Amino acid sequence: MQYLWATLGLICVALAAIGVVLPLLPTVPFLLLAAFFFARSSSRLHNWLISHRTFGPMILDWQTSGAIRPGAKKAATFSVAAVFGLSALIQVPSHVLIIQAVVLSGVMAFIWTRPNG
Repeated sequence: MQYLWATLGLICVALAAIGVVLPLLPTVPFLLLAAFFFARSSSRLHNWLISHRTFGPMILDWQTSGAIRPGAKKAATFSVAAVFGLSALIQVPSHVLIIQAVVLSGVMAFIWTRPNG
């Protein structure tokens, strides 16, 4: 079971790395999942992730207090706006835009109601 957790953690880190350059793929949720999986499989990988200069503080903020840093909130807002704007620009059907608007509004409400890290 330990190898399964470690493999899932590594997959999440890979998806997070792709998400750094691909705005449609979220980075932080995959890193949070990776931290969860590594905590159950490898203290070495878990310590590497939570001591990472860029991502470690965000993960620790979430784990200790459910907080999201203001910079991450702004980046998420920009990404969501870009995705919705692109959808409108390429003229996806209106029912899809409505679904996106509802779902993305819910995501933004969740993000912006979390405490600041």
